[in-house]
Amino acid sequence: MADFVFLFPGQGSQSKGMLDAFDDNSVVTQTLEEASDALGYDVAALIRDDAEDKLGQTEFTQPALLTASTAMLRLWRDKGGAEATQVAGHSLGEYSALVASGAIDFSDAVQLVAFRGKAMTEAVPAGVGSMAAILGLADDVVEEICENTSTGSEKVWAANYNCPGQLVVAGHAAAVERMMIAAKDAGAKRALPLAVSAPSHTPLMQPAADAMAARLQEITINAPRCPVWGNASATAEQDVANIRAALVAQLVSPVRWTETVQKLAASGITQGVEMGPGKVLSGLVKRIDRAMIVGVTANPDLLDKSLAALTGE
Repeated sequence: MADFVFLFPGQGSQSKGMLDAFDDNSVVTQTLEEASDALGYDVAALIRDDAEDKLGQTEFTQPALLTASTAMLRLWRDKGGAEATQVAGHSLGEYSALVASGAIDFSDAVQLVAFRGKAMTEAVPAGVGSMAAILGLADDVVEEICENTSTGSEKVWAANYNCPGQLVVAGHAAAVERMMIAAKDAGAKRALPLAVSAPSHTPLMQPAADAMAARLQEITINAPRCPVWGNASATAEQDVANIRAALVAQLVSPVRWTETVQKLAASGITQGVEMGPGKVLSGLVKRIDRAMIVGVTANPDLLDKSLAALTGE
């Protein structure tokens, strides 16, 4: 079988009931139970019902999404699906990729990302930071606008290089607002505020990065079975020390997703599978390199279709 990659989504791909299509599947149920045991609350109920509106809170979003992605990966394996030769994840998805590679134990990972989400929320007071998606401008134009609309005390940075023509910016709320106005004036198709308060992947997350650096010292990280692509460097790693450093760096550095996919394609990867709810990453990949085909696993039918596409059956 040709080399292929597992891709794991980040925050924003979650939704209430995102595992409903896999209801009563024993592999999925067991994964939810493991997550609940590790976190001390009912993860299945959170995902299924979200009665207290917690699924949109970063501290709960991150472990819920990692659990969903891991459940789909385990189901893939249970059905005899092949192992990817490389793994990559978008932002939070980097942790799911590390679980898939065997570098981090699932139980440790869900606790780690719950800590990460809380640290991110606490790093910047509510209302101080924001994020926005800028559509239809070249990356260098967006970068220049960020620089021009930043001041000494209010700054905005490029945060997620998602695909050509789609770049997420983040920073102080006032600077982000100025940036959106300037982007529209520069010809952006759209400049959309995102429903998040934490200005992820910017220097404002340094307190969270410091907290994660300390927390990661308490976690066992093993050498992964396959290369794991890091968001901050857009390089594949198998060295444990580098992986640990990469997880800290990604909190204060932009997600270099476009570059990651381009490098995967340049290495000869032509197929991938998005392991998680939704199909955000498959859509981004299509805009980055149309020759790379990415299957999705968001429901049992799509998972089976992706299995068949890789086995040729």
